[in-house]
Amino acid sequence: MSFLQESPHRRFNPLSGDWVLVSPHRTKRPWSGQIEPAAGASAPSHDPGCYLCPGAVRANGAQNPAYESVFVFDNDFAALQPHVTVEAIDIGGLLTARTEQGRCRVICFSPRHDLWLARMDAKDIAEVVEAWRREFVDLGARDDVNYVQIFENRGPMMGASNPHPHCQIWASASVPNEPAREDRFQADYLKRNSRCLLCDYLAKETQARERIVCENDSFVAVAPFWAVWPFELLLLSKRHLGAIDQFTEPEKRDLAAMLKSVCVRYDNLFQTPFPYTMGFHQRPTDGGDYPHWHFHGHFYPPLLRSASIRKFMVGFELLASPQRDITPEAAAERLRACSERHYLER
Repeated sequence: MSFLQESPHRRFNPLSGDWVLVSPHRTKRPWSGQIEPAAGASAPSHDPGCYLCPGAVRANGAQNPAYESVFVFDNDFAALQPHVTVEAIDIGGLLTARTEQGRCRVICFSPRHDLWLARMDAKDIAEVVEAWRREFVDLGARDDVNYVQIFENRGPMMGASNPHPHCQIWASASVPNEPAREDRFQADYLKRNSRCLLCDYLAKETQARERIVCENDSFVAVAPFWAVWPFELLLLSKRHLGAIDQFTEPEKRDLAAMLKSVCVRYDNLFQTPFPYTMGFHQRPTDGGDYPHWHFHGHFYPPLLRSASIRKFMVGFELLASPQRDITPEAAAERLRACSERHYLER
């Protein structure tokens, strides 16, 4: 199948039903476009002007405790609110809207202002994983929550409003677009094949080996065959489970180690604090039966050629279909070759 590395072709994403155009011959084209400022790696361990640091006063007047580990609080400017009057409009099926209830939380990974996942110890990341588990269980048990989305925007290029290491959780009454689509396609695959879509996919990737970046006893990070972003990764649990509340203690530690490995490789690729959006897709929390759901995480990083050249989704990609030049196989090979020792520690 040499055409996959040489000729324009389309690849199908069985999780979403989308297609991506891959154009490997375009990797040699010159670049005269926008150059981004490279992200700096230096920061103080405590910034008195940072509203996420221990002891800081946030915009709403609340003061952070002198926390020494993971710190969780309700988002002061939440996109979703728990007490919203149920209202809706539907005008001819064309003008349709309804109120949405939910809750938003912020999780500070560490009291240290100058750390991020790639620079944290795996044992400290394991405390973050445990916080994710607790929040998934707590939020998912509420009557006004049917889906819990854990995500991190890393770096100003991805719109992070504060450099302090943190993530967010948005817990909504409805299942959002992307997990809803994945729910449909996973359920349909199970109905047609009597097997899990991502279990079958993982088996094929494990056999091929060419797109696997790293793995441990419980998880695999792979550049998915249908990846859109240049160095996109899909993180899969080896065991079939629907959500983080089913993790064993070794699996929680292994997820922490996998996050560390992935993020260090990202940083080492261009020797910069690598920007990305990362998040986990898990089964809905409405009490339904979801045997088709397989826990997984998505990493969507924008960098294309260097620390200062990013991938833009414009033109054909907005109007027609996503497109990429670097093949997932080439991206995986480059990430695989990166050291698991952070470049700042050498």
